[in-house]
Amino acid sequence: MTILFILSDMFDGTMARLSGTGSKWGALLDSTLDRITDAAVLGSVAYFLAQQNDRLLPVVLASLLAGNLVSYIKARAESLDIVCNGGFAERTERMVISFAAIGLAGLSLPYSLAIGMWFLLLACIYTVGERLLIVYKATR
Repeated sequence: MTILFILSDMFDGTMARLSGTGSKWGALLDSTLDRITDAAVLGSVAYFLAQQNDRLLPVVLASLLAGNLVSYIKARAESLDIVCNGGFAERTERMVISFAAIGLAGLSLPYSLAIGMWFLLLACIYTVGERLLIVYKATR
C-alpha cells in the first residue's frame, strides 16, 4: 500500500506542472509531504532496528539525515534562484533503493537490508556533494 501511495505521489506534481494547474502552495505542500513520507519509511526501519538492537541503526538514521540534506540543498538553492536539479540519488532513486532493500530483507535475503541501507547512505552523501558543487559553481 505504501508503495502505491508513493508512486501516485511522484506523479501528482508532474501532472500538475504539465496541465498548468501547479501552484507555489501545491509545490510546497508536495515537498513537505515527501519529507514526511521519507521519514515514515526510514523511521519505521529505524524503529524496527532499534527494537532488535541492530548495529545498522546508525546507518539508517544517517541515510535519513543525508536524504533530507539532498532535498534541503535543492530547496535552499531554488530560494536563491539557482537551479539545482540532478544528482545520483534524487527522491525516486532513494525510495527505490529503500523499498528494494526492505522488500528483499522481508524475503529473508541475507544482508539485503544492510547492503541496501549502506548503498543508500553512500548514494545520498554523493548526491549532497554533487548538489553542493552545483550551487558552488552557480555562485562563482
